[in-house]
Amino acid sequence: MHQRFHIILHGAVQGVGFRPFVFNLAKARRISGFVTNTAQGVSIEAEGDGDDLQDFLLRLSADKPKLAVIQSLEYSVLDPVNYQSFEIRESASNGHRSAFILPDIATCPDCLTELWDPYNRRHLYPFINCTHCGPRFSIIEQLPYDRPNTTMKNFIMCPECLAEYNNPLDRRFHAQPTACPVCGPQVRFTDHAGHAAAAKHTAMVAAAEAILNGKIVAVKGLGGYQLLCLAENSEAVHRLRQRKRREEKPFAVMAADENWIHSVCEMSPMERRLLRSTESPIVLLRRREMQQHSLEAITPFNAFLGVMMPYTPLHHVLMHLIKKPVVCTSGNVSEEPICIDDHEALTRLKNIADCFLIHDRPIRRHVDDSVVRWLLGRELVLRRARGYVPMPVPLESATAPVLAVGGHLKNTVALSFNGQAFISQHIGDLSTTEAYHAFTNVAADLIDLYDTKPAVMAADEHPEYLSTKFAREKSTAVMSIQHHEAHVAGCYAENKLSGKVLGVAWDGTGLGSDGTIWGGEFFEYDGHRCKHAAQLRPFLLPGGEMAIREPRRAAMGLLFSMAGESIFEQPLAVWSYFTEEEKRIFQTMLVKNIRTVQTSSAGRLFDAIAAILGLASVNSYEGQAAMRLEYQASGEPVEPYPFHLISHAPILLDWKPMAEKILDDLGKKSTRQIAAAFHETLAVMILRVAEELGRDRVVLSGGCFQNGYLLERTVHRIQAGGRRVYWHQRVPPNDGGLSYGQAAYAAGRHNFTPENTEHAEDIKNV
Repeated sequence: MHQRFHIILHGAVQGVGFRPFVFNLAKARRISGFVTNTAQGVSIEAEGDGDDLQDFLLRLSADKPKLAVIQSLEYSVLDPVNYQSFEIRESASNGHRSAFILPDIATCPDCLTELWDPYNRRHLYPFINCTHCGPRFSIIEQLPYDRPNTTMKNFIMCPECLAEYNNPLDRRFHAQPTACPVCGPQVRFTDHAGHAAAAKHTAMVAAAEAILNGKIVAVKGLGGYQLLCLAENSEAVHRLRQRKRREEKPFAVMAADENWIHSVCEMSPMERRLLRSTESPIVLLRRREMQQHSLEAITPFNAFLGVMMPYTPLHHVLMHLIKKPVVCTSGNVSEEPICIDDHEALTRLKNIADCFLIHDRPIRRHVDDSVVRWLLGRELVLRRARGYVPMPVPLESATAPVLAVGGHLKNTVALSFNGQAFISQHIGDLSTTEAYHAFTNVAADLIDLYDTKPAVMAADEHPEYLSTKFAREKSTAVMSIQHHEAHVAGCYAENKLSGKVLGVAWDGTGLGSDGTIWGGEFFEYDGHRCKHAAQLRPFLLPGGEMAIREPRRAAMGLLFSMAGESIFEQPLAVWSYFTEEEKRIFQTMLVKNIRTVQTSSAGRLFDAIAAILGLASVNSYEGQAAMRLEYQASGEPVEPYPFHLISHAPILLDWKPMAEKILDDLGKKSTRQIAAAFHETLAVMILRVAEELGRDRVVLSGGCFQNGYLLERTVHRIQAGGRRVYWHQRVPPNDGGLSYGQAAYAAGRHNFTPENTEHAEDIKNV
């Protein structure tokens, strides 16, 4: 398949023969396009066969010039433009020479060589780094990026480190976090109350022994505390779940080497590249066996396992001592931000961790692990944090600064200006005091780091979102943007589109312009304005937001909206989820429309069908029922269910015929067949709306498109119909990408400058 890759590289990639290397590599693989130096690094446009492009991408890192260091490589798949040859173009001089803050970077091969060398003065030192790797974003306090402006300022370099730091021929030349065992940070091992028990390498050994003995250890990592326990010790894993109040949500696993990962998961060369990349994220890999008992405590009822490799020297040494995979999860109680302060960690984690591995290098800002997935031949970032943040995402329409404050769930903040959007690290759900405090700190931090005063703030239309209230408290220049329109605008901008498209925004919840709960929406969008074009048929939810936690309520509401009160007399298995009293109460609520809300949410439709199929009655975490439904879907060809398309403004997609047929299929077809047919029907619905509206380009956004099966079936259906389809790549499709979408919508709707923004000076100090 003919494709075009837009590739951006940051690091030591200028003055090292990188452009000639790219030129020869492209020529050898019959790739057309160009390579050029920019003010920020190297930019490549590569066009050719999809397999050749993937190999080209792998070779960029594997065969790079000896002196080149790729600290960040991000790419997007765009429409071909039919380049005729490959050329080296003159360096781009437009734009200011960037003072971008680099992300925290995984330990480089040279430092690993020194780490394991018993004759090297940094042998087994857990803070080894150089200009090619180590902490950046998590330790910088302000620009410029000099040691006095980092949390390393109190560590005075010894003569040997200082000589390396001042030597232009040394790879530690001006490596701001450089240190050694003589002058740098140290670790200590403590009990759960913080009483020191061991120091330096002995502390590392003690932490490893504690994990091997079934203990839960809180480890101070790169961007915050993590909780570790032995993955094969199911009792320790269950104890961690109980203490962390994380009933069934999957844990990630850190593996000491790739052999274990290969033994339990399928892994392609591109997925291996992700694991070994400088970003070193958590990668979602398909498990080899769904009923592999050794993993059930870690990732129950889940076809995928989140895995990562050690990415700091501290993790490398610890995993070398343990030699077994460990559960590695954020150091917090569910719904709270990750701990970064030692005193805070000892207070908040003392009832979770049995002991602590602490170091004395302060963490300036929290940074969670990023999560990615390889899907449809490209990378899909599900949580953008360590390794990616704070590298900007292009936003060509951005002129004057906009601060976008995101939503309530999976919150991030974005600051856009000069054709770029700086998306913050993952913050999470703003449902606790700690999370909201982290949100306000991150918003202030972005503005302070880039010394930029926003001309306007962009926020969700929902008046009760804490992020929206924050924006309105801080500014009278606030643009309120409908939740799903922001999703569409973000995917549109990320794919650098122009002209009119059909935008599809499917998720769990978002306040609609009519005051109801949307989530199954279609828009016609041209980069400036959205027109609501279609939606899924709404149904009632008894108890409103409680239905988010209880798919059984969504099922009852859907069945009632489909068939009326008579549905309660039918002998359906779903009624077993209710006591007789509950069933009577909810029935009264629906019949009399008391404490119910109306929703068109695709996420709630997933919940309802999952409950009807007996897959889930409650969600212990967001999206649990929908994920179970996805994992049940078989890969066998199935026929879609019937549905009605009612042509009025907006178009209504009536799922009633589908729901009736699903009820009829219960007991006749397998759950896997029904789940697959349900997904297939949703894909056909999207194609039918595109056909009805005459749109040949379709944009997919919203949390539902984290569902790999739905995304694949939708993309294949649309492409088979001769249309183009676009989805997220570098920006999460879920609400983690909402701030980017808000910034994109604001930039496209108005050209904000201090001169034409009435209230630009009214924004208070954030």
